Amino acid sequence: MKILMYALLLSLAGLSGLFYTSDVKAIKPTIVGNNRASFKSWQASPAGVEFQLWEDSPIGKKVHVGAMKINRAIRGNASIMGVVSSLRLPEGSRVGYGFMVKIDGVEYMLAFGDESYNEFDDLRSLQVNDKILIKSHHVSKAPKYAYPILTASYVTKDHKFVFKRKANQGGC
Repeated sequence: MKILMYALLLSLAGLSGLFYTSDVKAIKPTIVGNNRASFKSWQASPAGVEFQLWEDSPIGKKVHVGAMKINRAIRGNASIMGVVSSLRLPEGSRVGYGFMVKIDGVEYMLAFGDESYNEFDDLRSLQVNDKILIKSHHVSKAPKYAYPILTASYVTKDHKFVFKRKANQGGC
């Protein structure tokens, strides 16, 4: 009786595994194909062409190198030492509250989000040339800016939290 039960359970597990893997293999290529097709159509659009021209320009290359340099630390989930170089973002920036930070000789825009939140009060106490420790979860680049844009997860000064990003409420 035990041998019969084990045989039934083993065959059920094997069959369910086969069904599961066959469905996943059928879905993945269509998703990847759709993503590639939409990316190709975006590259052909005026916005895609403009972005490609900006990436090939000297400023775009400088921003790309800075983003790749910091991206290694972000993927490694490392804390990054930086120095506040300016308490203001460049003229006309639309990334919310933030300031300029120099990390390993490269200038970055450190963006925190909408300026209406009270959670930035401690950040406003920072001064130029303050050394801070940053943990970021994302770096981006945009043709509008001559600097890579870091989105901070947290910022510390002298081992005290100055900013800590709140987790999304009610999301995934």
